[in-house]
Amino acid sequence: MSLGAPAADDLQPASFAFTPENRARVETILQRYPADRQDSAVLPLLDLAQRQHDNWLPRAAMDHVAEILDMPKIRVYEVASFYTMLNKAPVAKHFVQICRTTPCWLCGSDEVERAVRETTGAAPGETVGDFTVVEVECLGACVNAPMVQINDDYYEDLDYHRTVQVLEALKRGETPAIGSQTGRHGSEPAGGATTLTKLRPAGTAG
Repeated sequence: MSLGAPAADDLQPASFAFTPENRARVETILQRYPADRQDSAVLPLLDLAQRQHDNWLPRAAMDHVAEILDMPKIRVYEVASFYTMLNKAPVAKHFVQICRTTPCWLCGSDEVERAVRETTGAAPGETVGDFTVVEVECLGACVNAPMVQINDDYYEDLDYHRTVQVLEALKRGETPAIGSQTGRHGSEPAGGATTLTKLRPAGTAG
């Protein structure tokens, strides 16, 4: 889930332009697509614009992307409205997305949400201080449920106390270790690997 409703007019900047560095990235992105298919670059350009503009897309940024790609503005608005990773309103420094799909719920996402509410003071859909909180559907880390995404990072194998630890570290300006919060390697079984526990050295015959 993103913040889908457009920001109020008084929050919309009058103009937007890519920085010289990002404009160079735009040119690199455009080279990936045929000359008659440049509008296929709309999603990566919107993502780049969002990253430049404090993790949300003002209308001026969408208009700028439309101008670069020679697309009708409404088509760019349609893309921005469809994809949930694009925020159309401001978010705080720490954008907390709580997964509430069935595997996370069965594994304790209610307690994760309680930890988020009590630690940040923000309920889903709210911004308090440096935290914006939303509920989302599947983030694709079901094996390591429950989990949250904060900005670009996944924090997995959470419970109430581990969630509090992650959030308190962010409050202190620290960078918590991403991934499993129990020390699990990747998405191996919670009790440790049960197969392929003895791997042959590379280059040896089977």
